[in-house]
Amino acid sequence: MTAPATSEENRAGGNRTEKNRTGENRTGENRTGKLQAGKAPGTGKAPDAGQATGAREAPDAGEAPGAGEAPDAGQDTSGLVAPRPPAHRARSRAYSLTVRALGPVALLVLWWVSSATGLLTPDVLASPAQVIEAVGELWGNGQLPDALATSLTRSGIGLVIGLAAGLTLGITTGFTRLGDELLDSSLQTLRTIPFLSLVPLFMVWFGINETAKILLIAVATTFPMYVSTTGGVRNTDRKLVEAMRSFGLGRLAIVRQVVLPGALPSLLAGLRLSMTLSVIALIAAEEINATAGIGYLMSQAQSYARTDILAVCILVYGLLGLTADILVRGLERVLMPWRTAGPGGGAR
Repeated sequence: MTAPATSEENRAGGNRTEKNRTGENRTGENRTGKLQAGKAPGTGKAPDAGQATGAREAPDAGEAPGAGEAPDAGQDTSGLVAPRPPAHRARSRAYSLTVRALGPVALLVLWWVSSATGLLTPDVLASPAQVIEAVGELWGNGQLPDALATSLTRSGIGLVIGLAAGLTLGITTGFTRLGDELLDSSLQTLRTIPFLSLVPLFMVWFGINETAKILLIAVATTFPMYVSTTGGVRNTDRKLVEAMRSFGLGRLAIVRQVVLPGALPSLLAGLRLSMTLSVIALIAAEEINATAGIGYLMSQAQSYARTDILAVCILVYGLLGLTADILVRGLERVLMPWRTAGPGGGAR
């Protein structure tokens, strides 16, 4: 009588086991479905054993297609424009020189037309033809070459003194904190004083000899170089300076090999301003009872109302300033060739 009971219990146990297996299979399917529905593809986790890994995962609804991928078939691409890199056409040297000469040539033509039509009379301003005749006269009797030599000597000596002083003071205040605290406030105060106001004081101190003229030019050219040098030195990469110190370089070696090359653009900008101011200061210096130079020619021409010689002297001053600017531009191309080699370099 016990055997049938045992058989029924085994059957009941087998049914329970099949039900448990069926429940586990359903639980596994539910878990797999939840993972597939809630987990974003491509997160770096290994897929489940039952998940197919060969199927291509579709991107999210808000995800843009990656670089190099073709847009979907249903995507509207009618408003897209293919990017084009900016094209820089190289300009020839002759074309650049022609464009630069357009302004001076236009002024010369306007001057000639005004003189030819009588708008400019000789007592106001001589005509271009009269100015050319005055150049021949002054060059023939030797006055113009002597005046040029004297003026260039004054301007050159004063410029060298001013550049040396501005460079030394700029490195001192820009590279050392003590120099900045001691000198910068005083130099900034002196920089705001117009150098033309120093003419009477220099005449009292140094008389009317060449010393007063040269020092006036030196003072005028010191401060542009000082400001540019200070700014360039302070903008030098401090990490590079510390790295050079860790290699055992001294202060002078760091200034010569690291600071000055890094501040080269600022130094050339200061040189350009100083050379221009040297010509302006030369005009003021040669007004101090000069007995030679371009300023002396101007004072003599003013006494005799020679507008042609006055025009010659003014043009000489302008050509000196233009020559100084051309020299600095050439120096920039030699020392910093990357300024014209990169994008936009052709615009210079």
